[in-house]
Amino acid sequence: MTIPAVNDPVATTQAVTARGLTHRYGERVALRDVGFRVERGTKYAFLGPNGSGKSTLFKLLATILPVQQGDLWAMGVDVTRAPASLRAQLGVVFQSPAIDRKLTVRQNLLYGGRMFGLSGRRLDDRVAEVMARTQLAERAGDKVETLSGGLRRRVELAKCLLHQPALLVLDEPTTGLDPTARRDLWSLLSGFEGSTVMFTTHLLDEAEAADRVLILHAGEVVAEGTPAELSRSVGGEALEVSVDPEQADAVRAELQERFQIEAKAFDGTLRAQVADAHRLVAAVVDALGERARRVAVSPPSLLDVYFLKTGAPFAAAGDGDGDRDGKRQPASRRRR
Repeated sequence: MTIPAVNDPVATTQAVTARGLTHRYGERVALRDVGFRVERGTKYAFLGPNGSGKSTLFKLLATILPVQQGDLWAMGVDVTRAPASLRAQLGVVFQSPAIDRKLTVRQNLLYGGRMFGLSGRRLDDRVAEVMARTQLAERAGDKVETLSGGLRRRVELAKCLLHQPALLVLDEPTTGLDPTARRDLWSLLSGFEGSTVMFTTHLLDEAEAADRVLILHAGEVVAEGTPAELSRSVGGEALEVSVDPEQADAVRAELQERFQIEAKAFDGTLRAQVADAHRLVAAVVDALGERARRVAVSPPSLLDVYFLKTGAPFAAAGDGDGDRDGKRQPASRRRR
């Protein structure tokens, strides 16, 4: 995708335009030459394992970190030069809680509204509106510490909506929530027509629900597009074979020789994209015998896009949040 130059009118009419973003923490490069474009009114996901650069991108968009290198425009504002000008249009939900557990739901929203410059009747009306919209009206007098994790997340979301932001930026918004609470939160977010929603996630199903996805690995862009486009780009079906890690290289060579299957291996998992892979399952099982602990076939997904581009299984590509602690798995463990 061609990213317009910052003096191109397109850069100011899109919700967000990034070009050549590079960010370092000391000697460590967290982002390298990242570019993307987000249309207004869409939902855009940054997908990647821990340490991929998602949180750094979030912090740049939330104007928590200054842009070190590259260009970033959001809602017509040059964030590189005037980040404070964006904040009135920005709603932010952090991964860590940013509400007071000892206050009630309504008290949290009142204090939050005052921070956005709201007061009097306008503040009271906005608090009532966002509580109704996030289905919190019946819990207005409850202290936050008594709420479930899902309801606390709703309070966070309600607070960031008080000033009617045009751009919502969320960092791993469903962290720690059970499946039901996750569905409820995304159901609420899906109703925000007209707002642009950008979020980071390491969950494949959340990314697949976005309009477009930017996949990150070790601070670089692996792929970008709609979930359907990305999945189709893989080609074929995903064939996955689990074996003893000590036998992985020998089995990989055998799959190549007998079936012309180019599999990539990580520990005891071999994965390949194969046309009509389901037709090969019986033959593969028969050839490998007891060496095959598991043989499975699935349609191509974002998981396969990541695996095909990096050679690393998605869950194993990071070792803690590299944007915070700088930790990352050695290359010998990430990839074979």
